[in-house]
Amino acid sequence: TVNIAPIIPGLTDVEMPAIMKAVADAGALRVAWSLLPLPYQVKDLFLEWLRRHVPERAGHVESLIRQVRGGQLYDSTLGDRMRGTGPIAEQIGQMFKVYARRYGLDRPTRELSSAAFRRPVRAGDARQMGLFG
Repeated sequence: TVNIAPIIPGLTDVEMPAIMKAVADAGALRVAWSLLPLPYQVKDLFLEWLRRHVPERAGHVESLIRQVRGGQLYDSTLGDRMRGTGPIAEQIGQMFKVYARRYGLDRPTRELSSAAFRRPVRAGDARQMGLFG
């Protein structure tokens, strides 16, 4: 599984189909995505970067981020913080589903097994584990 992150509405979302094709061509079976999180610690830094590197699109990108975050730059609500809400977030999610299906990246996950797991033996473990026997 390949995680495409962070998706930045109006900036990197258009790259998602090409990235998904590349990971499918490389042999990935599944793909996931998440939106750019902008918690308090990084929001000012990101907005400064945005204004410096893509000044002609900075206002639009900030507006789209706010649209997927209920008017804010960050929403810590479980579930919403990684995917956002509203029409823009739904559009990104639909695009993701279409291309995941197109490139065969929506396959079911395999069930994991821990049957072959063995706790590694380290120096001193034998003495320590004897305390619990």
